[in-house]
Amino acid sequence: MKQYKKYLLSAALLGIMAGIASCKKDLDVKNPNQPTLADANTETGIVSLAEGAVYTNGFNGVSLSGLNWLGSSFFSLCYAYSDLMADDIAASTASNQNINVVNLPNSVTYDDGTTQTGSSDQRTILRSSNARSARASNPFYYEWGYMYSLNNACDNLLDAVEKVTFSGDADTKKNTIKAWAYWWKGYAYARIGSLYYSGIITNTTFQTNGHYLPHDSLILESNKNLDQAASILAGISNASDYGTILGQIIPDFTQVMHGGVPTTTEWTHNINTLKARNLLVNKRVKDMTSSDWTALTSLVNNGIQEGDIVFTAVTTSNNGFMSSSSGSAAAMSTTASSTFSISERLIQDFHSGDQRLAQNFPQRTTPVLNQTGGFTYSTRWYLANGGTGLSDVVIYSDKTPGNYELYIAGSYEENALMQAEALIYSGSVDAGLALIDAVRDYQGAGLAHMSGTGLTADDAKEELRRERRAALLFRGTAFYDARRWGVVDDVSKGGGRKGAVVLSTSGVLNTNATINYNFLDYWDVPADETELNPPTEGSAAIKNPN
Repeated sequence: MKQYKKYLLSAALLGIMAGIASCKKDLDVKNPNQPTLADANTETGIVSLAEGAVYTNGFNGVSLSGLNWLGSSFFSLCYAYSDLMADDIAASTASNQNINVVNLPNSVTYDDGTTQTGSSDQRTILRSSNARSARASNPFYYEWGYMYSLNNACDNLLDAVEKVTFSGDADTKKNTIKAWAYWWKGYAYARIGSLYYSGIITNTTFQTNGHYLPHDSLILESNKNLDQAASILAGISNASDYGTILGQIIPDFTQVMHGGVPTTTEWTHNINTLKARNLLVNKRVKDMTSSDWTALTSLVNNGIQEGDIVFTAVTTSNNGFMSSSSGSAAAMSTTASSTFSISERLIQDFHSGDQRLAQNFPQRTTPVLNQTGGFTYSTRWYLANGGTGLSDVVIYSDKTPGNYELYIAGSYEENALMQAEALIYSGSVDAGLALIDAVRDYQGAGLAHMSGTGLTADDAKEELRRERRAALLFRGTAFYDARRWGVVDDVSKGGGRKGAVVLSTSGVLNTNATINYNFLDYWDVPADETELNPPTEGSAAIKNPN
């Protein structure tokens, strides 16, 4: 990663210095020059380094100077791209980082049989921006930069922790920090391998190579790091010192709602859920084998359970890493004039009577028509800020500081829905439907239970598809689903979405349209990487040939 080598050095130093120079739980970057890296050799210093490596380097570490950045964190753009390409949201009034064209479908065929074709397709638009000179508008650049920054910062943490003298149970404290580093390395490689066609494996601080590997190799590397974290956690027996140091690393303001200090068992559940995601979202459903479903079942049966503590981001009014007003796609979808608008296809996937629909999605007084992107961007809906007042129903967005929680990795709902999918595809349809019912109950959907009603396997698969879109909204996984289900593929190859609700730019409501997305299923490696770090002999392709 030569183009990031200088950047990563400065970003890592910035995060380290900010963490060490500040008080505990203060992530505000103020003075990167004092004190020195040597302060990480103390117990308090290594704790600050562990915190800053993730929450500063990982989620706020990319230098955004001159880039007209959309939002204020990793989640405001990188998670938003996922929802954009899954057709959950759209953007027309803002062009930052090409958000208004990243989800342009090739064409739509309306109810009357007429077809409208776009003037340009997503593949052409994305690749025309994949240049060092076009970094500000290059979607390929951002997640790559953030996640390699996180990976490098965790490598630095692994180096530094060996030099620290700890109080109390030194082995427990050191191993807790090492598990923390390997967990987040696993997360970083999972994100890279699940989005890019190829990538680089580098596990030495500030060092790189030009040997690009296919994305499946990045997923294997993710699992390797996750297994290392799990192995370390299995050897920790001093729960007191473990909880003390992990509680110092995880910001206080995220130790609320579903966040907090996980036990070693709960953390292992989180690891298994992320490994299950790695398996599920990087294979097309049609390519999953019986052994894949068995492996998935084994992971999710030991994955996140209801009530487990998970890893979250929570908004705060200051010194945080995700602002309440612009830190997430959800925050930027909450008025009729917000950056993002709510897609008709998302609303379509909620059942009539679903209280989540009533809680979160008021209908606009006047529909939005003639947006950039034309034929799929028009909508009758927007997202309510703080919900509409229903009790015990999930709220998708709340801009009051401290009220909005975003799942960084897995959640109970995601794990339960993966369990449900494995059961349905393995022939246990009613058992799978019971888990979908449980997720709907958990989020307050208020829908009648489906288990035991005689639904077929195909019916159950459709319910699963709809529920993943509803229950996991804004959690950074929606595009993975659209890819593995084949929705983003060209219609000629069995892709696209049929029976779609589309509001035309002239205000005609179509209820049986066909959308041909024809998106890239995995993104090319950003030119910021390849131009300064050319592939060596034997490297995998850096451009998706599909």
